[in-house]
Amino acid sequence: MSTPLSGHKIGFVGLGNMGRANARHLHAAGADVVVWNRSAGPAEAAVAQGMRRAGDLETLVREVGDGVVCVNLTTTEVVEEVVFGSGGLASALHPEAVVIDFGTTAVAATRRFAQRLHWVDAPVSGGQVGAEAGTLTIMAGGSEADFARVLPVLQAVGRNITHMGPSGAGQVTKLANQLIVAQTIDAVAQALRMAELAGVDSARVREALLGGFAESRILQLHGDRMVRRDFAPGGRSALQLKDVRLICELAGDVGLHSRTLENCRMQWEEFVHERGGADLDHSGLFRMYE
Repeated sequence: MSTPLSGHKIGFVGLGNMGRANARHLHAAGADVVVWNRSAGPAEAAVAQGMRRAGDLETLVREVGDGVVCVNLTTTEVVEEVVFGSGGLASALHPEAVVIDFGTTAVAATRRFAQRLHWVDAPVSGGQVGAEAGTLTIMAGGSEADFARVLPVLQAVGRNITHMGPSGAGQVTKLANQLIVAQTIDAVAQALRMAELAGVDSARVREALLGGFAESRILQLHGDRMVRRDFAPGGRSALQLKDVRLICELAGDVGLHSRTLENCRMQWEEFVHERGGADLDHSGLFRMYE
């Protein structure tokens, strides 16, 4: 079996649906992986798979030394707390260690973080399915040197990897992705519900549209979920709303004014906070139209 990361020391912080799959791929590629997670269960599962568990963040970075530390966390605030808070990663991080942020984090904050540490923003697309398969699309920001150092790590968890430019460029690209995702989910939901209300089978409508100009991964995968009313969480709606807020923040910063984007934000705000959709899959936005 090929072990392209043999000899690499990698810390992994955040073992949610995406993180635990990524950590597993790094371990399978031969890396010496040390994990930390706020709750014990996922960390214990990683140990059962052959990884090592650090008792705290300072211990983790000391174990990794001048290697790579991956963070796969939910929000900008959590990333900042884990990295720069009391007892966080930065308190004992080796000056030559590189941090990879696999999450979707605010652009301005990412650029601040990169002024203090070797930092590669590497948000991903492909969801839990892509994480489990190791086929994620990764859009990376950071210096040429740091990107070159972490490329073997990225290749262990993803397939389509692009260096977008300096720090923050990866996050800008991910927010562009999420803008398309958020509004396309809404469009697919409206289209399928409109068909149902007009007395046409939404499953057949979806099948008819696949292969046409409206075909998309969202129509294929999330459209199927909508037809079946299966909204068990893969990508949680609360996190989709978080991303839409970051999109609106970035749009404001760069002077992009969009009524459709503002309406998109209001839709997700209502679904998550007023319709109880926070822990449903983001395809559950369909319920706004029932």
